[in-house]
Amino acid sequence: MEIVRSDIEAKKILTEAQGYLNVGFTHSLNPYSGCAFACKYCYVRELPVQKFKEEPWGTWLNVKVNAAANYRKEIMNLRRRNKPVRIFMSSATDPYQPLEREAGITRSLLMEMLEHPPDSLQLQTRGTLVTRDLDLLLQLKERCELVVSMTVETDREDVKRIFAPLAPGIKLRLKALRELHDAGIKTQAAISPVLPFTPDFPKLLEGIVDRIWIDTLSIGDGSLGKRSERLGMRQLFAEHDLSGWYDDDLHIKVVKYFRKFYPVEMIRVSRKQAFPVTILPR
Repeated sequence: MEIVRSDIEAKKILTEAQGYLNVGFTHSLNPYSGCAFACKYCYVRELPVQKFKEEPWGTWLNVKVNAAANYRKEIMNLRRRNKPVRIFMSSATDPYQPLEREAGITRSLLMEMLEHPPDSLQLQTRGTLVTRDLDLLLQLKERCELVVSMTVETDREDVKRIFAPLAPGIKLRLKALRELHDAGIKTQAAISPVLPFTPDFPKLLEGIVDRIWIDTLSIGDGSLGKRSERLGMRQLFAEHDLSGWYDDDLHIKVVKYFRKFYPVEMIRVSRKQAFPVTILPR
């Protein structure tokens, strides 16, 4: 799929955490607008950033070329006012989508964070390019609370191809998690949203994550499943004979299953337990 790139000067890079993220995070940070992974279930498709665009989701990308400069200015202002800075990166894009290899916006932000660290940073991605920045992440974890959270919605590649055909393969994401974890970075597997998986899924995460976070289309799209309905997820599940997985109580069943393999403190669910800091001892 061809991506139309636009380089822009963003007015701000840190956005005060609201709604879903207002559970401990103080700010969200999105190095880009748009996302080339174009996952079919992505709730951002239903947000104004896409609703008012003529181009389909996944075909356009705004590169915030002044992101690092903005970050430096904004965090220095926050620190002058003795404000906490607990960042979720990213809430409406992926910081490690393919164009990051060329644009380097996320890497420039991490370099700036080494000079002006936040109190905490959760890097949320499904991009295996995150391992490129292991050198910076190892330095940053000494300066702030750091968690790298990798989205792993399923262990079934056939299911991934239905819902997220342009995203990296599951095995590659698991390999990236292992590399980060083995290097000493705190890691999280975000099963978000839960997609159909095999009984062996929990075993694949053993020894490569410090925490498992579970969310579903029904409770995790920011509107109690309404956005997912508008995106046609119920029909998509039905088309592939997966309707049994489109269940309002799916998170309860999945948590119960994963707790057969992991201690209670490792399993977290949806918004109320999304904030990771201080609960990941290494």
